[in-house]
Order: sequence, then C-alpha cells, then structure tokens
Amino acid sequence: MELRDIEIFLTLADLLHFGRTAERLFVSVARVSQAIKKQERGIGAELFYRDSRKVRLTPAGEQLRKDLAPIYQGLKESMERARLAAQGKTGVLRIGTISVNNYELRRYWETFRSRHPQWGLRLGIAPWIDPFGGLRRGEMDMLLTWLPVLEPDLVMGPTMFTDGRVLTLAVDHELAGRTTATIEMLGDFPLPLANPAPDYWLEAYTPRQTPEGHLIVPGPVVTSNDDLYSRLSMGEIINASPAHVARYFARPDLVHVPMRDMPALDYGLVWRGESENDMISAFAEVVRDLGPLPL
Repeated sequence: MELRDIEIFLTLADLLHFGRTAERLFVSVARVSQAIKKQERGIGAELFYRDSRKVRLTPAGEQLRKDLAPIYQGLKESMERARLAAQGKTGVLRIGTISVNNYELRRYWETFRSRHPQWGLRLGIAPWIDPFGGLRRGEMDMLLTWLPVLEPDLVMGPTMFTDGRVLTLAVDHELAGRTTATIEMLGDFPLPLANPAPDYWLEAYTPRQTPEGHLIVPGPVVTSNDDLYSRLSMGEIINASPAHVARYFARPDLVHVPMRDMPALDYGLVWRGESENDMISAFAEVVRDLGPLPL
C-alpha cells in the first residue's frame, strides 16, 4: 500500500465523506474512490459500507485504521524530523487559522521567527467544519479561531485581534443596496450552517434569535469556503462575516455591508492542554507581549 493511499484511507475513515476527503487532500473524488477500491481488492474485504446517504467503516476497516494510524503518524514525524535537521531546525510550530487575514498578523509571525530561529513556523487555513478536529488529530499545534472555546481538552490562550462584522451577500440581493445592515435582517433570510461544530461556538458567531425575538434559522450546510461563496453568489444564503472578509474576498459578485449592531468577534489561540510544549508556550508569550492587533 502506497503512503498516499494510506493517507486517503485514514482521512476517509476520519471524515466518512468522500467529497470532504477529496477536498482536504486536494485530490478528486474519483482518486479517493480508486484508492479505496484498490485497497479492498488487496485485502479481499470491504473497508467501508457506503450508500447514497452515509459512509461507515466495516469491522475490517476499523481494524485497519487501528493498525495503520500510529504507523502513518510515526512515518510523518520521522520525515518531518529529517527535513528539519537538514534545515538546522529542531522543531516546527504548526498554526491553523480559521481567519484569512494572516498577512495582517505578520508582526506575530515575524517576532516568533526572530526570537526563536531554531524553530520553524508553518501556517495553514483550518476548516470551520469540525474546527477542533485538526488539533485533536495532531495535524496542527495551535488554532487561531473566534472565541470562546470551551472544550475541556483545549486551552484558550491570548486574543490576537477583534473584528467587526459585515453582511456578505450576492451583488443582486435585495439587501445589497443598503449602506448598513442590522442583526434583525438575519431573521429574514437563510444563513449557512457549519456542521459538525459545537452549538455554543456557532452561536458566538451568529445568535439564535434577533434582538426583537425572531428566530435566526440556519439554512444549508456548507462544507468549505468555496461552497460558502458559491452559495452566497447564487443568492441562496447571506452571511454575517468578520469584517476582514471584505478586504480579502473582494469579488464582483458579492457585497459586504457593515453591521453596526452585530457584536464583534474576538479571535484567539487554542491548543490541546496535553500537547503544550516549549514552542506553543513561546508563541503564546509573543502574542501576550505584543498584545492584540490594534483595530
């Protein structure tokens, strides 16, 4: 079994969704299906039950995941250590960001690199579908996300910035011509739903009801930024976005209307308590020393 096929199997075993697996690994759905069929032929048994509604591991699939996961993780860590040694580095700090304004946060990245040249720093965009899964799977060391995060196994660290809100919608939407938007408007149109994610975390982003008591009902589940902006462009949904989205997603098919009465979002760092190490502590110290990004 090739290393890439092992990665495909373990990712599908985790997500139980062919489309999201393909998206995470930047391959086609056909490539995922091909890899699984090849593995099943080699083993002589089905690894997944699959129908039009769901995907589940078979007993053989469960056993294979149990056996392969630690081996695959060990191989990845060995390769990473070899790469770091070749660069004269002793470790690399991996930070996933749910926000997309990494350029504006470069003072934190640059300060960490200058203080700790013995360590590397790797940034990546984290999905807001299953937002904390990457931390728990060991795919990242820290996560930059909106707060609060109240998971018992995660530590909520310092705040990096606070962001206002804009209403993002299609350029031909009936609200697109307004100069400001209000929370009350969220009760009149479908909004995206991210799942799986904790209810309290989603409610910090979008409340369940308007100030006048009207329910804000979520619309379709969105699985990625591409899915989100496609549905926004088609007018299927609207979204109460963080304000930095207006700077980083300036598109001719979308408008971003300021929301003056929508509570701002605090974005801060989160990490697994049992995985805290010198690199995590050092980056948290950098953020505390520099303080939150000025608005």
